Amino acid sequence: MSIDFSRREMMLSASACLAGSVLAQRGEAAESSKDQKSPFTFCFNTSTIRGQELDIVQEIDIAGKAGYDGVEPWMRKIDAYVDGGGSLKDLGKRIKDHGMTVDSAIGFAQWIVDDDAKRAAGLETAKRDMDRLAQIGGTRIAAPPTGATRQTDLDLFKAAERYRALLELGKKMGVTPQVEVWGFSKSLSRLGETVFVAVESGHPDACILPDVYHIFKGGSDFAGLELLSGQSIQCFHINDYPANPPRAEMNDSHRVYPGDGVAPLNKVLRTLRDNGCQCALSLELFNRDYWKQDALEVAKTGLNKTKAAVAKAMA
Repeated sequence: MSIDFSRREMMLSASACLAGSVLAQRGEAAESSKDQKSPFTFCFNTSTIRGQELDIVQEIDIAGKAGYDGVEPWMRKIDAYVDGGGSLKDLGKRIKDHGMTVDSAIGFAQWIVDDDAKRAAGLETAKRDMDRLAQIGGTRIAAPPTGATRQTDLDLFKAAERYRALLELGKKMGVTPQVEVWGFSKSLSRLGETVFVAVESGHPDACILPDVYHIFKGGSDFAGLELLSGQSIQCFHINDYPANPPRAEMNDSHRVYPGDGVAPLNKVLRTLRDNGCQCALSLELFNRDYWKQDALEVAKTGLNKTKAAVAKAMA
């Protein structure tokens, strides 16, 4: 058992380095953003005000009034809106009227699982999600390892094949799935594992969705981001985490505004800039204290603190 584990760790380590290099090469053609003040746009992930229990229309209005460039809604809220008779065309217009784009969306299709029937159903869920997302102007969707979060023996080569199938579906639907790092999961918890799946998919649209908190929670070093550039990161979940509790005891609810914690945000943001990643920084928080506050104030505070963190890093 220990020998197999060591071999697997060696394989992942070596493959992650190779994978990161390949993704970095893809971004070499992108114009360098080193001389730019900031290559980022600012997006609002609606989980940040989930506890206020607003509907999708209210969440979009909050993001627009707060001044964000884009919004990252949850598919569950879009589904509830549609089930209640809402028009996706109207929802898309509302987003545009606020001057925002739909930079990504949070879905939970089980595209990665070993069970053939569940995976087929997961692809149907992904198809529906992508269709609805495209109708409101969205072009990207998160692809986390839903359904395999407790699995310790996920074959990463098979995961890469399944991600390729998801990417092919996305190409038909006009929406790019971003394989997501989930630090609390037992699969794709590490940055290297996630990059491995993206590279081994062999698909030109492959990209990853990193997250400050999840990279820390999963135990990866932020230095790994130095291997990634260009189109490999199109959306990045921005947040911060406190010094306590310890990593093993930390969960989503401990996330704080950028700059209010101990994450090396200067290093992270400079790395993204220097590698040519012109991406949307999507504020994703699940802090229950923020959920007790006025939603608009939370959104405004989050934007101001994110912009301040970027300004500090770019100085």
